[in-house]
Amino acid sequence: MTGLLVGVCAVAGLLIGSFLNVVVWRVPRGESVVHPPSACPRCGASIQPRDNVPVVSWVLLRGRCRACAAPISVRYPLVEAVTALLFAATAAVVGPSWLLPVALYVVAVAVALALIDIDVHRLPDAIVLPSYPVVLVLLALASLDPGGTSDWHALGRSVLGGLAMLAVYLVLVLVHPAGMGLGDLKLSGVLGMFLGWFGWGVWAVGLFLPFLLGAVFGLVLMAARRAGRKTGIPFGPWMLLGALAAPLVAGPALDWYWDTVLQL
Repeated sequence: MTGLLVGVCAVAGLLIGSFLNVVVWRVPRGESVVHPPSACPRCGASIQPRDNVPVVSWVLLRGRCRACAAPISVRYPLVEAVTALLFAATAAVVGPSWLLPVALYVVAVAVALALIDIDVHRLPDAIVLPSYPVVLVLLALASLDPGGTSDWHALGRSVLGGLAMLAVYLVLVLVHPAGMGLGDLKLSGVLGMFLGWFGWGVWAVGLFLPFLLGAVFGLVLMAARRAGRKTGIPFGPWMLLGALAAPLVAGPALDWYWDTVLQL
């Protein structure tokens, strides 16, 4: 059952990854993600269905437009493949439960927002704000769990987690506006809801991880002379990576903290 679920989610990830490529390109430009159909940016030729199969079409076309032979960025199949791998890994970890839909949704949003933030240093409201009701409804389904035991305390904790994360980031924005964007603030509530469902330990790790990962990345860039102390680095990708990693690493991280750091 789990193997079949992983395979289905991998295929779904390929298809959703193809759609995310459209989202990443069009949403920052204020364009519709459904109309007009995808076309070559050089010659304007519409992308035919046979040329729109995730990963496979890019390989068969050797990375070039069928009509004008213009190069097609390798990022497109990479996004599709990475999304498929992330969906498969999520299904393998979460398994067949009502938590899976919200986990897959957060993964898909994370891929789109991380790429957009890297490209244009923005986290568009068109993606972030609708995620509040979507995540809340999906977490409610996970808390209801028709096949198991309902856990409404988890849903209440999710709401409190979202509000608490918003409060923390609001303080950071007010204290140091240049270091934190309003997009990060708006995203924090969504991630706080997701993390809060797992428990306050996971929530705390999910709050701390982005700052640790971002700091390490900044130090590596400075060591490689690719950035200076005042270089702006998108923080959204680290928030998203931290939120996805926290449920996996929170247990070992907290055990290490209690057993090692507090014993010093």
